[in-house]
Order: sequence, then structure tokens, then C-alpha cells
Amino acid sequence: MAGHVQPQDYKDVVLFLATAGVVVPLFRRWKLSPILGFLGAGVLLGPFGLGSLTGRAPWLSALTIDNPDEVAQLAEFGVVFLLFMIGLELSWERLRAMRKFVFGLGAAQVGVSLAVTAGAALSLGQPLGAAIAIGAALALSSTAIVMPILAEQKRQHSLAGRTTFSVLLFQDLAVAPILVTLTLLGRQGGAAAISPNLLLAFAPAVLGIGGLLVVGRLVLRPMLRSVARAKSEELFVAACLLVVIGAGLVSAFAGLSMALGAFIAGLLLAETEFRHEVEVTIEPFKGLLLGLFFLSIGIGLNVPMLIARPAEVLGAAAGLTAVNGAAVFGLAKLFRLRTRAAAEAALLLAGAGEFAFVILGQAMDQKLVDRTTGEALLVAATLSMVSIPFLAALGARIGGRRISPADLPEAEGDAPPAPRVLIAGYGRVGRLVGEMLRRHDIAWVAVEQDARLVETARRAGETLFFGDAARPDFLARCGLADAPALVVTMDDPDGAEAIVSVAREMRPDLTIVARARDARHAQRLYDLGATDAVPETVEASLQLSEALLVEIGVPMGLVIASIHERRDEFRKALNRPDALGGRTRARRANRDA
Repeated sequence: MAGHVQPQDYKDVVLFLATAGVVVPLFRRWKLSPILGFLGAGVLLGPFGLGSLTGRAPWLSALTIDNPDEVAQLAEFGVVFLLFMIGLELSWERLRAMRKFVFGLGAAQVGVSLAVTAGAALSLGQPLGAAIAIGAALALSSTAIVMPILAEQKRQHSLAGRTTFSVLLFQDLAVAPILVTLTLLGRQGGAAAISPNLLLAFAPAVLGIGGLLVVGRLVLRPMLRSVARAKSEELFVAACLLVVIGAGLVSAFAGLSMALGAFIAGLLLAETEFRHEVEVTIEPFKGLLLGLFFLSIGIGLNVPMLIARPAEVLGAAAGLTAVNGAAVFGLAKLFRLRTRAAAEAALLLAGAGEFAFVILGQAMDQKLVDRTTGEALLVAATLSMVSIPFLAALGARIGGRRISPADLPEAEGDAPPAPRVLIAGYGRVGRLVGEMLRRHDIAWVAVEQDARLVETARRAGETLFFGDAARPDFLARCGLADAPALVVTMDDPDGAEAIVSVAREMRPDLTIVARARDARHAQRLYDLGATDAVPETVEASLQLSEALLVEIGVPMGLVIASIHERRDEFRKALNRPDALGGRTRARRANRDA
């Protein structure tokens, strides 16, 4: 039948999934970065690894990637999703606070590294246009490798981590102007000249960013609100993917990188109530696509060229690493960073980046750089990228494991938010709990699955997030690790039990107060780990009794004392081993003791 799909058509996908299933658990067990595993697997499965042996052993073709170009094309989305997630974790205020490092240190690093590398290329006999292209390609570092490493090491909020991200962000912003400039140089035969045409060529990029900002502010939040009201998890996933890929494509049409468009979309969503739910939804896609990206980098490593020209390739890799590292370290010291932070940032940013392939590829297509030189430089760039995890490990040792407040920049760093009580459910009970916490000046944040309630509360200025509080990763992003307490106010018994169970598993020391439907439900909540469970039926009875006794003349003090006594008796009864068939919780007994 025409168009029939053969099993071998899925071979590359199966190989990638098998690699992910083997590499990630194995390298985590060895306490190594999975990035190294994906890079090594790419070399092994690529045309320069096992693929080079298929002539003598045809059966090896079953273990090699057949379409590396298609893999590389799909792998680009790994960087797109990564930048989107980084945008979600930022905000416009934080980005504004980092402007000194983004537009100061970042611009200086690109300028210095480009100038030094281009000068070296000129001294080796390259034409001016080729030297500029080579300098621009090798001056940019790898966001896709560096940021996941910082996240694994939990150092993204250190001074070195913030500085590194600021420089990487400016590099991403610089890609579009670099590509436009190379296009004009190619048309002019490699002659570098500033002209009105060069300035006009940047207009589509500027208009593209402006269009993304305007359309994003007008469309993104209303669209996600509409999807959230449908209460369909599949539809929400589809909407999130549409936002990431759509923003990337719009950015690409404007002449910018897809990753930059996704980053802007993430920034626009960072201030909305959907931020954490979108993060949880996109995270698995980001992880898989980044793994595919690292695999494609390994596939592209031209091992025969490395063997044929080892001195030239290794020398270029060492040279560009040294130039970039020295430039970052010297400039970081000029920006008054501490020596350890400057050294760590220099090691993280010393390697080449994924945009080297884009820039050198365009330069070779436009005859600015001859193909032999360009391919040798791509191998050198790949080798420098492979070295980044090792350089990052050395940087972490130099930077020190502990991050003190003194290590954060005074003007540029924003203080971490204070721990806040978490309220799961923001109906009538949740709102009252929030009001009481506010009266006592206690910070809180609420999560709710009803999009209409979230929208109403947001308009009133409350801090609410849309999402499912029974998901561990969602609770973690809402600040459970530092929260002094969790209040579960939902009227859904099963939902309340799921949240209590998950929260207790994540935080054995957490104070959890939960709303219960009745005494039997309260006992189940106690068994699952609730510190306190408040049954609606019992509390309603006690309040009715209080009102009745006061109205018939019993003194208020005696009434309040008797109500408190009866409430304590009820709680003790629920914690007896024979109460409603329940068991005494060892955790509660230890706490009371």
C-alpha cells in the first residue's frame, strides 16, 4: 500500500529513547552529568562512529542513526524549550535588575572575544569577512549545556550563575544581528562597511520583538484562561506546546532565533497565574528534546577529521576555550565580581556554543569561510562543548559549594522571596483562611484548579496560581520546600487526601492543616500525615452549641472553655488506635511528645 510505514522508519526514534533510558539512570548512578552520556552516545551511534563500520559489518546499521540531519533539525527545539523555561523562571523586574550584566558584561564579552578571535584568524591569513564570521561564531557559548549544568548543581542563583546567564542572554540577543551582518558581508564580497542598509536590515528583528511583546500580552493569558476553563489536561498540554513553538516560529520569521522568541513568551507568562502549571507541563518535553540536542552534537563530531588533523583541531579548541575564558574572567573582574565567581563564570562560558553551527554554516554557504576551514572549526567547537561539563565541575569546586548572601551582587541581585504559607483551594474556606493570615501579617500563596476563581482573585490583587496541588513537582515550584505550613481547604475528599499524602512525603516536618468532611474523613487525613484535620460537621455542631448557650444566658467565658475542651476531646479520640478503626500516627505522637 502506498505510504505504508516500515518498521525501520522508526529506528532513529527507538535508538534515541533506548539511549535516554540507559544513559540517564546510569550516569546519575555514577554521579555524572547525563549530558556527557548523550554526547558520547551521539559519537558512538553517528556516521563517524559505528556508522563508519557498517561496510565491514552490515548488522551494525541497526545500531546507527540513519538521518542525522533530521535529528539535528528536531534537536533545535531542545534549546527553544530551554529558553522558554528560563523565561518562565524570570520576570521583567528581575531582567531589568540584571541589565548591567546583560548589556554591560554580556556585550563586552561578545565584543572582546570576537575581536581577539577575528584578529587571530586574520594573522593566520583569513580574509576580513571570514575572520569576522569565525570570531562571531566562536565568541558565543552554549546555553543548552551550561544552564542545565547550573540547575543540576543548584548554582543558577549564585553570583556566578546569574552572571553566566546574563552573558548567555546577551549572546542569544546578538545572534540575529550577527546573521544579518554576515548576510550583508556575503553580498558585499566580504567587505566590512557600516551602511544604511545594514541598519535597515535590523528593522525586521526589532519589529519582530515588538510584535511578540504586543501580541503576547494581548493573547497569551486570555487563551490559557479559556483552555483552563475547559478542564482538559490534554488541551492544556497542546496549548503550552502551541505557545512555545508558535513564539519560536514568529521569531524565526522576523529573522531572530527561535530560542529568543520562546524566551520572550516565557517572560510574558512568568507573571501570570499559569506559570507553575506551564512549567510542570513543559518540563518533560524540554528534558527529552535537550537530550536529543546533545545526541545530535555528538553525532556531528567529525572523528576522521580529528584523527587526520589533530594538532590543528585540538589547537583551535584549546585556543578558543582559552580566549573566551580569559575574556570573561578579565571583564568580570572589571565589573567587580569576586575572584572565585569570576573564575567559575569564565570556566562555564569558555566553550563554544550551539550557534557556532548556525553561524559557520551560513558563512560557508555564502562563501565567506572556505568549507575545509569551517568544518575543522566546527569539530574544534564540538570538542570545546564536550569539555564544558568538566570545566563546570572545576568551576563549582573553585566557586565553593555554599552560597552566602555576600556572594550576591548588591544592586543586581534580587532577594529570594520570604517563605509563604501554602493554601490548597481558594473557595469560600480558602479565602477566609487567607484573610485571617493577612490580618496577622503572614505571607501566603494559594493554588486553585478552578480558572474562574483564580482569575477573580488575581484581579483583586491576590497571589494565586492555577494548577493541581496533588502533583509533587507543582508543589515544589510553589515553594513547598520553604513553606512554614500547608492548609488544605478543598471540599473534595479524595483531592484533599492526595495533597496531604504527597506533601507529607515531600516534607516530613511540614505542618499540614486540612479541612475534613466528617469525623471518618478526618481520621483518614490523620493517617495520611495531616498535623490537624478539621471536620466540617463537628465544627458546625460546636458553633451551633456556642451560639445556643450564649443566647440562653450561659456566661461567654464558660461557653468558650467548654467548646475548647470538647474540641480537644474530639481530637484525642480521633488519634486513639481504636477510633473509627484508625491507627495512632507515630509521627503525631512524636511531635506531641
